[in-house]
Amino acid sequence: MKFKDFWNRSVSAVRSTVDPVDVQPLLSSLQQNIQKIKSDLGNSTDIIIREVRIGKTGGQSVGIMYTDGLADKSVIIDFILETLALDTRITQAEPLISSAQDAFQALKEYALPIGDIKEIDDFETLYVSLLSGEAIIILDGYTQGFAASTRGWKDRGVTEPSAESVVRGPREAFSETLRTNTALIRRKIKDPNLWLETKQIGRVTKTDVAVMFIKGIANEKVVNEVRARLDRIDIDGILESGYIEELIQDEAYTPFPTIYNTERPDVIAAELLEGKVAILVDGTPFVLVVPALFVSFLHAAEDYYHRADVASLVRLLRYIGVAIALFGPSMYVAITTFHQEMLPTQLLVSLAAQREGIPFPAFIEAIMMEVAFEILREAGLRMPRTIGPAVSIVGTLVIGQAAVEAGIISAAMVIVVSTTAIAGFVFPSYSLANSFRMLRFPFIILAATFGLFGIIVGVIAIVLHLCSLRSFGIPYMSPFAPMNMSDQKDAIIRLPQWAMLSRPRLISQKNVKRQKFTPTKKPESRR
Repeated sequence: MKFKDFWNRSVSAVRSTVDPVDVQPLLSSLQQNIQKIKSDLGNSTDIIIREVRIGKTGGQSVGIMYTDGLADKSVIIDFILETLALDTRITQAEPLISSAQDAFQALKEYALPIGDIKEIDDFETLYVSLLSGEAIIILDGYTQGFAASTRGWKDRGVTEPSAESVVRGPREAFSETLRTNTALIRRKIKDPNLWLETKQIGRVTKTDVAVMFIKGIANEKVVNEVRARLDRIDIDGILESGYIEELIQDEAYTPFPTIYNTERPDVIAAELLEGKVAILVDGTPFVLVVPALFVSFLHAAEDYYHRADVASLVRLLRYIGVAIALFGPSMYVAITTFHQEMLPTQLLVSLAAQREGIPFPAFIEAIMMEVAFEILREAGLRMPRTIGPAVSIVGTLVIGQAAVEAGIISAAMVIVVSTTAIAGFVFPSYSLANSFRMLRFPFIILAATFGLFGIIVGVIAIVLHLCSLRSFGIPYMSPFAPMNMSDQKDAIIRLPQWAMLSRPRLISQKNVKRQKFTPTKKPESRR
């Protein structure tokens, strides 16, 4: 059974067992509404409820409630409480609210200068708005109320990217606030065709999830597929974009990521201009991009801020580093175990002298060193930031030197594992780096069992698996498989900006041209 069929059946089974939400309308009595809200929220002390009277004689009761810490108190005081009090004083001479039937419309049209106001008529919508930082306004005698946009919680703000730093390029990164993240993208793409759709996912968390795409450039089939997969999610809570990534990915049983994520607004803007779709999740600075291609995980933002020749050279070095990170230990194990004739005589003699007295074969050496390095790296990440890097570096040097002096590990193996570890840091994407970290161990096993023949078999299996993957219907290995020569301009090497005239054909199938070719004339030499 394919994973997609299994997913659809599982979702249907879950949805059939979930009880439908009992949507209860608001009551006409303000006191009954307030009592129910207090009871349902457990008399929580951060829920602030005020009851005021408005109108010519103060005959209309209004309830105002908000969540302390999520709503902006200054907005509530200046634009709601003060406005209601002002209208009450004005109506002493000329009543704005002339009858009970006019109170609701009068508040909506005259007395509330808040920009974003929506009507609510049930408790489910009221609780979602109240716990999202909005102010709730309920009138006595009405079964409807208002939700005013007063969100104003503290956030981390726009800071420099921590995982994707560059030498040349923007120094701003996404934050944990959804509206801040959408604004950062809007700053870079000032086009009315940049559309934003927001929905709430999570029966308990009610997490805001936004979908951004450029109308006319993005593939409508991909956009509809994104909408459909998000609508199929039925879960208690979404706390990070990783939840969404696992729930909407095409293939679950693969070590390779099929959804791209980044914390840089300039990368998201570039991906949107290529016809891709961005998925933003409230509460996390990492934004998802679909469809994702294998080459996208090996492209860095800085590749497009330098000249084409420099960027191409850096990319070639990056691909070499990727090959070393995957095949370094396995090639050493295969050559020293089965194919010693491939080594020069002097190097072979030197390696044999180093291995004299080592009690373990090269396979055990490689596994021990790789496991030790992975443990040290994880320990360095989890430790306090001030001492983490120092402990990981010192621990690696001390353990490696002590292991060589004790005769447990050969010096050549320490060099190979260290070089492999350094090459593992050339990955622009941390998710793809984790994939190669996992694949390194099966390749070591294949090399120790079958030599170079085992490595070749493993490479063939990985290539076949990569060619079978899809990301929202787009081949994962595009533009290599299927081969598309027009898209090779930005695959391994990068052509100059004036030569990249079209967008990727498999992703954006309409409005393919991104610029008009205008050849520049060479300036005339002056004598």
